[in-house]
Amino acid sequence: MGEPDASDTDDRGAGDRVTLQRILARVSREALQDGALEGVLQRIVDVLAAELPVAVVSIILLDESGDVFVQEVSAGTFDLEPAIWPWPLDRGAAGRCARLGAPQLIVDVDADADYVAGNSAVRSEYLVPIRHRTRLHGVLNIESTDPAFFDADMREAFDAVGDQIAGAIHLTRIAAALEDANARLQRISMVDGLTGIANRRAFDQAFDAMLRRLRPGGHPMALLLADVDSFKALNDTMGHLHGDECLRAIAGVCAGAAAEADGLAARFGGEEFAVLLPALDAETAWRAAEALRARIEALALPHPASMAAQVVTASVGGVVSGPDDTREARALLDVADRALYAAKASGRNRVRI
Repeated sequence: MGEPDASDTDDRGAGDRVTLQRILARVSREALQDGALEGVLQRIVDVLAAELPVAVVSIILLDESGDVFVQEVSAGTFDLEPAIWPWPLDRGAAGRCARLGAPQLIVDVDADADYVAGNSAVRSEYLVPIRHRTRLHGVLNIESTDPAFFDADMREAFDAVGDQIAGAIHLTRIAAALEDANARLQRISMVDGLTGIANRRAFDQAFDAMLRRLRPGGHPMALLLADVDSFKALNDTMGHLHGDECLRAIAGVCAGAAAEADGLAARFGGEEFAVLLPALDAETAWRAAEALRARIEALALPHPASMAAQVVTASVGGVVSGPDDTREARALLDVADRALYAAKASGRNRVRI
């Protein structure tokens, strides 16, 4: 047989480049997919393992501080010996890659002092730092049974893959951080800034949701409105700081009452509080309202200008929505508000359901 024709060699080289370009395109698509970070990385190593004759492809991630490896996502034809996490950076070729921040080519694993065998059939290894700008996220590790596998073109392709993985990790973590921030903003938007309990917006949503949840099963629910008696006079005589402290204390009492019934307490507005209590009938709702009124009075918060007592008190009005009730939230609120007005008109520090 004669020597290979130069054109044959050129054709094989062109074919290899086409294959690498296709792999890079597939990796790029996976890197841009939404999803949890581990899932994105798993799809990337699966692509590399499926497209290339490699024994092992793995992405080894660093912790947030970049001090130790904490996780590995891998694929390939060989199983690796299980690692013990966290993995220190002073051990193994991956640690050397992370410490030096540069790719590491090992053409003979037996001759490399840092190589830690994961499978005895592996002969060569290439490691690429996964870096986005100044942050090192981890190391891309590729292992082969062929000592000559990692030629210049292959190393260049894996370097590019490392960049794509770094971008994927960065984007995924940015997306996760944005989701967390949005969730925090959502929680903040549902909390009253002064008292720390739910605000009116959160109450409205919870009220509608509770009605939709309880009514199909024929379960009752109670809504209580508690209004601090003579609150303007309290602020005028004791000052707004004292008034704020009283509102915070009363909010805590309302929150405790709601927690006992797996309900919700909210600052309804100004000195008025709302308490949603699921599965309470009229008699139980009256007892809960009376207990709420008594607990507020028992706080013994000074109120020398009150016409009801020498301490802060609250009037409580409520409504119970029974199993066959078809009234919407707005109508129930109107009934509870009229009950509260009746409690005020009858001398304050009273309960009307």
